[in-house]
Amino acid sequence: MAADGRPPHRPAQPGPHGVGDAMAEALRLLPATPAETAARPAPGGRLRTGPDSAAEDLVKLVLTLVELLRQLIERQALRRVEAGGLSEAQEEELGATLLALHDRMGELCAQHGYRLADLNLDLGPLGPLLPPAD
Repeated sequence: MAADGRPPHRPAQPGPHGVGDAMAEALRLLPATPAETAARPAPGGRLRTGPDSAAEDLVKLVLTLVELLRQLIERQALRRVEAGGLSEAQEEELGATLLALHDRMGELCAQHGYRLADLNLDLGPLGPLLPPAD
């Protein structure tokens, strides 16, 4: 207690939210060191959009989605063939259709300067979007 009988003055204790806000503000004000900024790896395999490349990036994205759907359809067709629910003629027609679709995807990629492998997107910790080619 102080000499006049009052408790000593203590600065107001910030609540839990105040502490977090103060810490965030303090860390925001600290400049990054050159070692910290140099150690950050550049993101790889991402679409770089801009006014000059937006159309080509959109083409690549559409081709990627079509390839994903093509692969899903192919896997489903193989399951149906393995289950034995198709006649031999249906299996032949399905195989020819899937082969033609694969060839057409290769042509579309070549037309725009890509390979089928270029269409795979890196989803970070989830891994690649498309499974590896067999």
